[in-house]
Amino acid sequence: MCLSLVLVVGSVSALNLALPELAVDLDASTTALTWIADGYTVALAALVLPLGALGDRWGRRNVLVVGAVVFGAASLLASYADTSDALIIWRVVMGVGAAMIMPGTLSTITAAFPADQRARGVAVWSGVAAAGAILGMLAAGALLEQWTWRSIFVGSAAVAVAAAVAALAWAPNTRDEDQGRPDVAGAVLSSVAIGTLVFAIIEGNEKGWTEPVVMVTAVVAVVCFAGYAVLGARHDEPLLDPRLFGRPGFRSGAITVLVQFMAVFGFFFVGLQYLQLILEYSPLEAAVALVPVAIVVLPASRVTPWLVERIGTNVVMSSGLALLAAGLFWVARLDVDAGYLPFLGGILVAGLGIGLSTSTATSAIVGSLGAGQQGVASAVNDATREVGSAVGIAVMGSVFGSVYADNLPDLGALPAEAREAVQDSPAAGLHVAAQLGEQAGSLADAVRLAFMDGLEASLLVICVVLVVSAIGAALRAPRRGEPPTAT
Repeated sequence: MCLSLVLVVGSVSALNLALPELAVDLDASTTALTWIADGYTVALAALVLPLGALGDRWGRRNVLVVGAVVFGAASLLASYADTSDALIIWRVVMGVGAAMIMPGTLSTITAAFPADQRARGVAVWSGVAAAGAILGMLAAGALLEQWTWRSIFVGSAAVAVAAAVAALAWAPNTRDEDQGRPDVAGAVLSSVAIGTLVFAIIEGNEKGWTEPVVMVTAVVAVVCFAGYAVLGARHDEPLLDPRLFGRPGFRSGAITVLVQFMAVFGFFFVGLQYLQLILEYSPLEAAVALVPVAIVVLPASRVTPWLVERIGTNVVMSSGLALLAAGLFWVARLDVDAGYLPFLGGILVAGLGIGLSTSTATSAIVGSLGAGQQGVASAVNDATREVGSAVGIAVMGSVFGSVYADNLPDLGALPAEAREAVQDSPAAGLHVAAQLGEQAGSLADAVRLAFMDGLEASLLVICVVLVVSAIGAALRAPRRGEPPTAT
């Protein structure tokens, strides 16, 4: 299950390192590059809830194996893509396969493990889920050192085959034995609601929040969420009962996963740029520089069941969010000459917070539902992760871009095209500076200082969100001895 999990999570982040090469090789525009990366996320987020319910009915391993086949085939075909449109299509199909795989990874563990081992299984799953994005970037960086971007997709196809074989060999085919009438309306409404929400967030960040397509899809998302809530309350066995959010464990777990992945993927967006543009690391070196996060996350996740039993879900969950905020605040206060070691200190503290909060939040979600609904419980966990990732990148990207542009010096002496490039991104700004000869040093310094201003502002925004969420978890999450199913 963890092998399948790394396949899905790693594919979210792995392609980010190859985007510059894709832009040249496929003549891809900025919009096309955005959808090459995010088409996968939209499909995964939109379909993970109904496909998790499908696994509850038809067998979680069955759906996972079919998903691995779909994922592997689409990934292999993506390696042959010769246009950006073709690659976007195959990335979307990979997202469909990932939505079939992802719920089964956690729900198989929670349904098959004995009650006294379930918390440990969830803790290991959570650690691998948190570390998977970094492992994906590390593998992609290693492949790009030797081959082209196409090797990433060939490698993903090979892992998909291995994951399917491993699932068939070792995973039990668990399912809900007490199946009621399927909630077709809930499946459709939840898919459209989540899909349009993520689409609106991505397009809003890319094109502007007042664009008609963004406003229309946002309205569709709100209407579908409202319709789902109304119909779900009336259905005898809804896909996901809206009243579950009245349970402190379910509600606090979902909010914590959402906020945590806002922070993590928003940080990856700006942190990778810091490593590559300010510290001048290669893609592989940047990925390696983040590996200490994974090294801290895994053991931290393993000890959370022991901590929750002794001090309560609310204390562990809020402490994890607070440590994540502290680590990111540390990074936010770095200056342009700080180097790697102070950055390392911040990400180690953040990694400890990720390990504590991820495992605790996931256990709270799955513990709120019965054994027959573990596919849906896992899908809720996965959907909040993907929505949180999209929101985090959009919010932190918007804050970063705005503050970066506002803190640049007067660029009136530059040609209009060069001035626009510098204002659009620090990477383009440093590229322009390299062409200026004697003026290169002053412009490069200005771009780096403006970058650090944007980094600080974006991280401080997410730190505020994390602190508020930590206070909410401390007050409202289940306390010691209180079951997550309490209302």
